[in-house]
Amino acid sequence: MVINSLKTMFLSFQHAIQGIINCFLQERNFKIHITVSIIVFFFNFFLKISILEWCIILLCIGFVLAAELFNSAIERTIDLKTLHYHPLAKSGKDMAAGAVLISAFISSLIGLLIYVPKLLLLL
Repeated sequence: MVINSLKTMFLSFQHAIQGIINCFLQERNFKIHITVSIIVFFFNFFLKISILEWCIILLCIGFVLAAELFNSAIERTIDLKTLHYHPLAKSGKDMAAGAVLISAFISSLIGLLIYVPKLLLLL
């Protein structure tokens, strides 16, 4: 019983990781978000941000990456259903993309609130 449960849990993690890898390999925007996240990561060390600021930035990165994963999943599900143009399919894809835009915009604002005061001190 416990071994079956552990095996099921391991397979769930394996599928989730494969989904992240697939998104990275197949989605240009996900690669962009990962690249920006890596740059932000090093920027945090350079600016010596606090633990709380690290937590906030990491939450923002997770928020944007999760939104991009949801967006990609929604787009693929819609494409699976219909390859022909349909206004509802377009609307669904646009809404999913809008969620990514909002998450990236809000995360950028939070980044500015954290980084600008620190950058001004360096001047």
